[in-house]
Order: sequence, then C-alpha cells, then structure tokens
Amino acid sequence: MVTGRARRIVRIAFLLIALGFGCGAVASNWDGVAAGFARLSQRSISLSVAAVVAALCCGMMTWRALLADLGSPLPVRRAAKVFFVGQLGKYIPGALWPVIAQMEMGRDLGVPRSRSAAAFFLTLPVQLGSGLLVAAVALLTAGPDALAPYAWALLLVPVLAVLLEPRVINTVIGFGLRRLGREPLERALTRRGMLAAVGWALAGWSAYGLHLAAIVGDLTASEDVLTVLLFSVGAFALSWCLGIMTFVVPAGAGVREVAMVAVVSPMLDQGAAIAAALCSRMVIIAGDLLCAGAAAWTARSSVCARPDESPRNAL
Repeated sequence: MVTGRARRIVRIAFLLIALGFGCGAVASNWDGVAAGFARLSQRSISLSVAAVVAALCCGMMTWRALLADLGSPLPVRRAAKVFFVGQLGKYIPGALWPVIAQMEMGRDLGVPRSRSAAAFFLTLPVQLGSGLLVAAVALLTAGPDALAPYAWALLLVPVLAVLLEPRVINTVIGFGLRRLGREPLERALTRRGMLAAVGWALAGWSAYGLHLAAIVGDLTASEDVLTVLLFSVGAFALSWCLGIMTFVVPAGAGVREVAMVAVVSPMLDQGAAIAAALCSRMVIIAGDLLCAGAAAWTARSSVCARPDESPRNAL
C-alpha cells in the first residue's frame, strides 16, 4: 500500500520533472520568449488582469449558486472571502487543501462541512463540462484544425452532461455519503440551481478568453479580432480542462501551460506561445491574490461596520 509520504514524494518528483522540462523549453526558445514578452503592452496586461478578476468572480458565483441550491445562501461578500481565500490552497501540492479551507471558513458562517464539500466538488464537473463544451464550439468556429488533436477530450462532454442532471448527481451524492457513513444532504440539487451555476461558468470562460485574447492580440499578426477572441476562449478552456484533469500538481502547474502552448501553436510561433502561456499563468496568480486580498478586506470591513451582527445572523 502506498503511504502518504510516498505519494508526496511522487507529487514533488512529478512537479520537479515538469518544471525541469518547462525550464528547458523556455531556455531553448529564450530569444523568442523574450521577444514575445517585449511585444506585450501595458494596456493589454491591464485588460488581461481585469478580465481574469471578472472570470474568478464568475467562478465564485458558480460555487455560490451551488451552495445556495444545497441550502446555504451566503451574502456575496462573505461567499467571496470563503471562496477566494480558500482557493489559495490550490497552490499547495495536494487536491484537498482548498476544500478543507472552505469547509472550515464556511463552518464559521453556519455552513455544514458536508454542504461545503459538496459545493466544492460539484463546481469541478460544472466547470469541466462547460469548459470542454466552450472549447469545442470556440475552436471549431475559429479553426477546426486546432481542435482535431484534442477531440478525444470531448468524449467526456456527454458523460458530464448526464452527471450534471440533478436526479443523477443527487443519487451519486447520496450513495457516496452512505458509503462514508455520513448523513444525507438536507436539500437536493435542483435543475434551476444547476442551470444558474452553468450560466456563471459560461460567463467565466468568456472572461478567461478575453484575458488570453488581450495577450495573444499583441503576439499575433492576425488582425481578425473575432477569430483571435474565439481562438483564445477555446484555447484557454481546453488547456484549463486538461490541467484540472491532473490532480498531482498544484493548480495544474505546468500541465496547463504545456497544453496552452500546443493549442495556440497554429496562431503563434513557439517562442510567442510560451510567452503567452507564462504571462497567462502570472496574470492568473496575480488575480487570485488580488481577489483573495480584496475579499478578505471587504468582509472584514463589513463586520467592523456592523459589530453587533453575528455571522450566523447575517445569513
């Protein structure tokens, strides 16, 4: 039986190998990478950061919609604090740190741990299913050849579509809780709540696409803005979905960037593609930190402004 220590060693080794190959790719194409970064404008970077913040907020609203449908509607400020601060745990090796953080912070607001865990794990298939669908539509519209090497990933779309049907997912959740010896959830998911979550997820992919398009627009010779936008939406959604399928590295580190370089290669040379992937990663990290800091500050300000209001009463 594999011990916890052995699993940590495997994760660290995987990450080091991925980083090694990534550094090698950057070094071998350094002139092109440096030239790509030099072509990025301050305006594009600013637009990219703003789009990422909007996308991250849509992700928070996806999770909040699921949590509300399960019976724990949270005010936006407090939901943002739990979600964004908890999401910083994704940068720690191991897939469970974000959900552990959200469960503990949610408990302080009267949210049962099982409900927080259910909302967290439901967010992943919602984002994965909507992301693969968006990638297929966007890349097919922008250029069918760009999607061909990754068509196998689309086989998950019908599986996820069935899984996200409330009657199916409620049965799966109930079975899992019984196997774990836990009490069933007080409220079942509804189709209305699931549609709200999917709607926010689709809005998030549009914002993520705009974030990448702002970067790619400076690096490509194409003047077709619509094609660049559609291509960027599809490329980011596909690379993110491939990254989320890899749970052994923090936040899909390395996997998403490798996939993004490959997907955008029809539009960018390798040096520019690597620059786009690295810049995208840095912008997303900055967005995570900005959202976590802003959410914590606004939530604290809200509590300080109403010192007589307890968290449970605020619900």
